[in-house]
Amino acid sequence: MSLDLGLNLSRRLTLTQRLSLVFSVLLLACCGASAWLQVRSNDMREKEVIQDLSRGLAGHIARNASLMDANGLKPDALRRLFGQLMVVNPSVEVYLLDSQGRIQGHDAPAGHLQRQQVDLKPVQRLLAGEPLPILGDDPRSAGGRKVFSAAPLRVGGAEPAGYIYVVLLGEAHDELAARASANSVLRTTLWSMGLVALLGLLAGLMAFGLITRPLRRLTEAMRRFDADGAPETQPRVPRSPRGNARDEIVALEAAFAQMADRIAEQWRALTKQDQERRELVANISHDLRTPLTSLHGYLETLSLKADTLSEAERQRYLAIALAQSVKVGRLAQSLFELARLEHGIVQPALEDFSLVDLVQDVFQKFELPAEARHVRLRAGIPQRLPAVTADLGMIERVLTNLLDNAIRHTPAEGAIDVDLALRDGKVAVTVSDTGPGIPAELRESLFQRPFSAGGAHRGGGLGLLIVQRMLQLHHSQIRLVERAGSGTVFSFELPVSSVAAGNAR
Repeated sequence: MSLDLGLNLSRRLTLTQRLSLVFSVLLLACCGASAWLQVRSNDMREKEVIQDLSRGLAGHIARNASLMDANGLKPDALRRLFGQLMVVNPSVEVYLLDSQGRIQGHDAPAGHLQRQQVDLKPVQRLLAGEPLPILGDDPRSAGGRKVFSAAPLRVGGAEPAGYIYVVLLGEAHDELAARASANSVLRTTLWSMGLVALLGLLAGLMAFGLITRPLRRLTEAMRRFDADGAPETQPRVPRSPRGNARDEIVALEAAFAQMADRIAEQWRALTKQDQERRELVANISHDLRTPLTSLHGYLETLSLKADTLSEAERQRYLAIALAQSVKVGRLAQSLFELARLEHGIVQPALEDFSLVDLVQDVFQKFELPAEARHVRLRAGIPQRLPAVTADLGMIERVLTNLLDNAIRHTPAEGAIDVDLALRDGKVAVTVSDTGPGIPAELRESLFQRPFSAGGAHRGGGLGLLIVQRMLQLHHSQIRLVERAGSGTVFSFELPVSSVAAGNAR
C-alpha cells in the first residue's frame, strides 16, 4: 500500500520536484551521518587527550611503596589510597588486578561492581605503547569500555604480580557530563545539522533550477509544438543551444530544434505536394474539358445528323474529332510523363552523343510543320563541337517541346534559330524565335503548372514544365533570356563528355 502511494506521489511530481525531494532526503541523511561522525570524532579525540595526559597515573600509584611489603599487597592501604585519589579526582576509578586480571581491590560502592575480571589485552597494548586511544573494560559496566591507565606491580621478580588499573572517566564523570551538557550538545548538534541542511538545500535547489532550466524550456517548446498543426505558426525553437554544448540537456534541446525544423520542412513539403495534387486534378479537368467537349459535340452531330450530312461535312467532322482525340491523347501522355518525372520514377540514362546530330534529327521531324506554317528553321553550329553526356531521349524531348512551342507561337514568314556554343566546359543550347514573346505577367510563373486550382492561367504549359523537370534531372536549368525586341529565347547547358574533355586537354 505504501509502495503504491509512493508511486502515485512520484507520478504527480515534476522532475525538478522529484530531484529536489531525493536531494533533500540524501542531504538530511548525510547531515545526520556527518553529525554522528563529528560527535564520535570529538569523543574519541577527548578520550585520546585524557588518556595521553593520564598515561603515567597508574605508574605513579604503582611506585608508592606503601602498597606492598614482603608479604605482598596491602589491601587496606590500597583502599585508603584509592579513596584519597577519588576524592582528589572524582572522575577516576582505581582497581587492583592480579596477574590474571581478576579484581583484587577497589573502592566501588556496594553493588556497583559488574565484573570480577578485566581483559588484559588492552592493558598489554597500552604498556607496549600502541597508538591512543585504547579502550579497556569498565568494571562498573557489564559491557562498557573506557579509556584507562595501567601499570604493572612487581614484588622482587621480573614478572608482574598484578596491575594498577585506573579508569579515567568513571561513573561520576558520566553522570556530571550527562547532566551538564546532554541537552546543550544535542541542541547544538541539531541546530548545526539543521543550518547545514538548510543551506545545502537552498544551494541544491538553486543548482537544480539552473541545471533543469534548459529541460523546462525544451519541455515547454515541445508542448507548444504541434506536429498536426502548421509548424510555421508555432514559436520558434532556438537555433543555437544556449549553454554548454557538451551538456546533455542542451544537446537534446539542439537536437529537438533540428527535428522541429525537419518536421516543419516536411510539413511544408507535404502541404505543397497536396496543393500540387489538387492543382493537378484541376489541371487535368481544365485541360481535358475543351477537347473532350469538342470531340463529344462532333461525334454527337455525326450520330444525330448522319443522314442529312454530306460526305464532305462528315469527313470534316471526323477530321476535327480525330484531331481532338489526338490532342486528348497527347495531353494525357504529357500528364503521365510529368507525374513520372516529379515522383522520381524516371532517371536519366547518361551516355555520350553528338548534340549536332540530335539537332539535325529534330529539325527533320519539324521540317513539314514548319513549311506548313511558313516558318524557317535555322541552326547555328560551330565547327568541332565536342560530344555531351546526357540522356539522349530526354534531350530530344526537350528540343522537341521547345521547337513545338516556337513553331506554334511564331507567325508566318518568321524564323526559329537553334544555336550551339562551347562555354566553360559545357555546350550551351539556345532556342529563339521571332514570335510576339512572353507577356511580362507570365514570366515569373512560366515554369509552374499552367493552371491554378481556380482555373486562372498562370504558366507556360505542360511542355515547358516537362522541359524544366528533365533538365533538373541533368543538374541543368532552363532559362528565359531577356532580349530587346520581339521573340522568345530559351537557353540551357549540358556537360561535355569526359572523353571529349580529355582529348581537348
